[in-house]
Amino acid sequence: HPEFATEWWYFTGNLKDKNSVAYGYQLTLFRVGLKPGAPVTDSDWRSHQLYMGHLALSDIGNARHLTAERFARSAAGLAGAQAEPLKIWLGPWSIESTGRDLYPLQLIASTPELGINLQLQAGSKALVLQGDNGLSRKGSAAGNASYYYSYTRLPTHGQIRLGDKTLSVSGNSWFDREWSSSALAPDQAGWDWFSLQLDDGRDLMFYRMRDQQGRAQSFSNGVLVGDDGNIIRLSLDSVQLDVLKQWQSPDQTSYPLSWRLQIPEQQIDLRIDAAFDNQEMRHTVRYWEGAVHVSGSHSGEGYME
Repeated sequence: HPEFATEWWYFTGNLKDKNSVAYGYQLTLFRVGLKPGAPVTDSDWRSHQLYMGHLALSDIGNARHLTAERFARSAAGLAGAQAEPLKIWLGPWSIESTGRDLYPLQLIASTPELGINLQLQAGSKALVLQGDNGLSRKGSAAGNASYYYSYTRLPTHGQIRLGDKTLSVSGNSWFDREWSSSALAPDQAGWDWFSLQLDDGRDLMFYRMRDQQGRAQSFSNGVLVGDDGNIIRLSLDSVQLDVLKQWQSPDQTSYPLSWRLQIPEQQIDLRIDAAFDNQEMRHTVRYWEGAVHVSGSHSGEGYME
């Protein structure tokens, strides 16, 4: 969507090897528009688009978080995106349909320290339009919103690589897709975001928009997706979030890594805990993104940002 300033393809997942050892992964490719319109076509090197990629593996048993970042302009074939068949690439990192339909999707990305080669199947649940029929408001200003949809439970198998060790893994992935031209409003500081796959077959997404004082804003939003695909919309009034534990990163940034999430009307009372503390993404954009365990009224797993 080059007419919008920013878009991203966001994959996270919880996987296990043949010995039931748990791992988490993240692959995100971002497109950033540097200026509107198309460039002059007198050179293959001209581009108004920049691509950024983030890759991470969480080795949960060893509390080890490996990450990587790369950039390229959408010029001379270095990076780009096409819709049919779907392919997004950033150098050797790619997200690509392997058949005539969207699924299966192949995710390939590697560095000398880590790598993934995963195939994602369609699963039984349809695309979920977030917000108001796919338009997700993030603030009060005109245009302060994104187009946003999700595939919440995609059966996944393939290989991950940690250094010189390659493992066959399987599990479930979550795919978030957003595009927008807005940024946070002046009174907004950020967000807390959860994507959870419960063991009873339901999936839960909720994000809490925060103001400069850390208070939740009414633009917080989410969905509860039934095992049959039925969708229940969630608002700040229907969800209660309480921080149970904070963690200080090496540079003294404080992140809330244990939460209580309650949805009284659905008899849901969850405790969400980071699989281990240090899953911080220390790159051009600094944030915490990692695998979580879910306990309480329901068990499960997922990711938190």
